[in-house]
Amino acid sequence: MSYLVALAFLAIIASLATALFFMLRGGDAQAPEKSKRMARALALRVGFSVLLFLCILLSWKMGWIHPTGIAAGQ
Repeated sequence: MSYLVALAFLAIIASLATALFFMLRGGDAQAPEKSKRMARALALRVGFSVLLFLCILLSWKMGWIHPTGIAAGQ
């Protein structure tokens, strides 16, 4: 499970870096295409984040992972 979480974080960071690349890439002549690619990369980042959250929630419900740390109310 930890490999899946690490892979998801890498995918989130990669899509964020891709969006930054398209945002900073030169020329105003390509502005509509650049914004489409940047929006697609950011949409992928949101999708990866939601998928990661759902996988963690499902893993917790199935008992594969357990919460640790400070108990509630302390």
